[in-house]
Amino acid sequence: MGSKEAKFPPQSQETQPGKEHIMEPLPQAIHPNYKPANKLQGKVALVTGGDSGIGRAVCLSFAKEGATVAFTYVKGHEEKDKDDTLKMLLDAKTSGAQDPLAIAADIGYEENCKKVIEVVVKEYGRIDVLVNNAAEQHLKNSVEEITEQQLLRVFRTNIFSHFFLVRHAVKHMKEGSCIINSTSVNPYSGNPESVDYTATKGGIVAFTRGLSQQLVSKGIRVNAVAPGPVWTPIQPGSKPGEMIENLGCEVPMKRAGQPCEIAPCYLFLASLPESSYYTGQVLHPNGGMIVNT
Repeated sequence: MGSKEAKFPPQSQETQPGKEHIMEPLPQAIHPNYKPANKLQGKVALVTGGDSGIGRAVCLSFAKEGATVAFTYVKGHEEKDKDDTLKMLLDAKTSGAQDPLAIAADIGYEENCKKVIEVVVKEYGRIDVLVNNAAEQHLKNSVEEITEQQLLRVFRTNIFSHFFLVRHAVKHMKEGSCIINSTSVNPYSGNPESVDYTATKGGIVAFTRGLSQQLVSKGIRVNAVAPGPVWTPIQPGSKPGEMIENLGCEVPMKRAGQPCEIAPCYLFLASLPESSYYTGQVLHPNGGMIVNT
């Protein structure tokens, strides 16, 4: 754990979204010693980008805790990962929950986000937990290399979708519901190789803080999670093989996290008894990096 030796074999993928099923080794979606405690029994959760990575781990932990789970994925790019996640969720489903639902959608556009919310509400009647998790990243060494097209694409996926989904979901959320946004360590530490991605993640922090104050009177909590380096498909999907070899070596723990090490933050924030006094806050599972929150 303490060495700087390579933790992952060099690998990269040509397109985004990255594919989890071809990663080596496969990310860990659930801890082998995980013990469910019915923390989300009777709840309905929607997780964007739930087919792989942190999203899959969040979906799986929610399902094991009794929630009915719906998730979005990108049609044509993530079919295998989507199918694998659905099978995991069906296997994890508790007796009181309904069958999981996978929804194909490009959530960078409001019309698509509106449809996603409508599908979930039609199927399950409401939304108790909304997890805005889907994201994309494209490494560029200079701000001069970031085209308008890339900027719009990254902002649409990473932050516009948060606004659109919340806009249409909140009317179906009652007191005690919650919204959890996926930000990153990047806006706290800075990342010169993904300035646009980092900017969106900083926007998510500000969005979380502002929205939490707007919705507090409705009894809806809004929080965020800011992971450090994690072994998910966005890594080989956006980075060259030599960067993958030493992923996470820069943090004090000298390693990348696994999705199953990040998901408990989302479960904590989704569980009303545990996090009822949390809103406008950001949790930092990042391997020991000290950030100015």
